[in-house]
Amino acid sequence: MKRSWQAVTTIWLTMLLTVSAAPAPKIEWKPIEHPGGRVSRDLGMLDSERDEYATHLASQAANLVVDQKASKEALESARHMLALAFQLSPRNKRAVVVNFQLGKGLLPEKVDGVLGSQAFARLLLTRADLLEKQGGSENTSFARLFVALAAEIDPRNEDAVYASELHRLDHGPVDWNVLSGDKGKKAKEGDD
Repeated sequence: MKRSWQAVTTIWLTMLLTVSAAPAPKIEWKPIEHPGGRVSRDLGMLDSERDEYATHLASQAANLVVDQKASKEALESARHMLALAFQLSPRNKRAVVVNFQLGKGLLPEKVDGVLGSQAFARLLLTRADLLEKQGGSENTSFARLFVALAAEIDPRNEDAVYASELHRLDHGPVDWNVLSGDKGKKAKEGDD
């Protein structure tokens, strides 16, 4: 009886170690160049608010990459989120850390206590609406980015999708490559 118990325990531990030793997904990430945000004092957001949004964007990006095991789609969405985070707050700690970890091929740590994707998309959409109401080219530009991300984060949010599609039809697709420093690429139709 003792031998059979040892055999079962050995097999169970071997299986556990084999599963936990599965190779992590290969992450192909070119770190985002972020020489500085393009935000001026004309943007209708306080510095602390911009930093808070940047932290939320970076945390959402990290959780998305972890949850979707660094799929190509997750990495592309994370790139959009981090690019916007760096525009809002170029020295945001969470954004810098996540960008660095992904650049080294590491999965970032999952962040607890972050808004769910649906709630965060609604928050972005609401903030975009406020920016548009404030007027000005910079507010309108960032409102468009917020709306595009809201639709990308929660494609079931009809208001976000509708607003994003209207922006795309009126102004063309968002060129995320400009924000992320990927100058050699062109925006594809439907990239927003």
